[in-house]
Amino acid sequence: MDRRSFLKNSALGGSAAAATALAAPAYAQGKRTLTMVTSWGRGLAGVFDAAQKTADNITAITDGQLTVEVKAAGELVGAFEVFDAVTAGQADMYHAADYYFVNQHPAFAFFTGVPFGMTATELNNWYYHGNGAALHDELGEIFGLKSFLAGNTGTQAGGWFNKEISGPEDFNGLKFRMPGLGGKALGHMGASVQNLPGSEVYQALASGAIDGTEWIGPWADEKAGFQEITKFYYTAGFHEPAAGLTAAMNREVFDSLTPAQQSAVEIASGHANVWNLSQYLMNNGAALQRLQAGGVKVLEFPDAVWDAMGAASQKVYDEFMGDEIFKKIYDDYAQSMKDSSGWLTSSVSAYRAQRDRVLG
Repeated sequence: MDRRSFLKNSALGGSAAAATALAAPAYAQGKRTLTMVTSWGRGLAGVFDAAQKTADNITAITDGQLTVEVKAAGELVGAFEVFDAVTAGQADMYHAADYYFVNQHPAFAFFTGVPFGMTATELNNWYYHGNGAALHDELGEIFGLKSFLAGNTGTQAGGWFNKEISGPEDFNGLKFRMPGLGGKALGHMGASVQNLPGSEVYQALASGAIDGTEWIGPWADEKAGFQEITKFYYTAGFHEPAAGLTAAMNREVFDSLTPAQQSAVEIASGHANVWNLSQYLMNNGAALQRLQAGGVKVLEFPDAVWDAMGAASQKVYDEFMGDEIFKKIYDDYAQSMKDSSGWLTSSVSAYRAQRDRVLG
């Protein structure tokens, strides 16, 4: 029996589980230092900021009773090893994009971004006022995690390419960096997809190990220096219409905190989530102008490419519909997105179109 089945079955009943549920929690006393491992290179624009903001918030709200020590990728464990480090108890918590861990369970992708999925506003609607947070908790509990959204990059760019993309056929054989379910969709379009940590992407692009990459958006991409290598930049992508970032704590560690400290972790993460989204949105416009002034060619994918991406994305979803948890989260996510989208299209989208027309 695998870990997921064991934990799921154990949660259904039995005297040991009942005894554990009835036992009074033993809260750790005094000041504590918690280790946060991250998937981000130290100082990596936006994403490392979100991790540090979450850590600083926890320390401040608890008045120093909890001090969170942030470790960049590679300082304690590798960028993609943070999940296992926390579930194994080698670190107290991680900050990462949960879609890095789709091999642990494909449903983790919903809490970062999925192809043709939610914008940041829609994701927050689902997470805080729908079933998103509860489903994130349910999925994390299988692996011994207590998870919270703690950052968001906003809508991500389609990425940097060493040539213009004129049709779906241009992805055939293309060596491209894209994690998550979006990467799996590009694989269905014939791309050779690679999942690289952010700190390794520049060198891979510069050396020709990859032909293109998505990262985040104009501000973070400019900071990463991709414009020094290629000038073809697609600003709208299908893969991450919003990219939520997660702070996940080892569940035993979380349970050992006092209720006030647990609330502090939740509130600290929620503040970092909103703060980080605004950080990206505030910086992206000016960065895009600088990129264009520097000779970057800003492009949009043709409709035929979007159509091919949509068909490939549906193939990816179909692959995982046999998984009970995946389907449960997919169905709830899709319904929430539909519920939010109608009003946002009728109000925000319509208003912005008229505002921009009137103001020129």
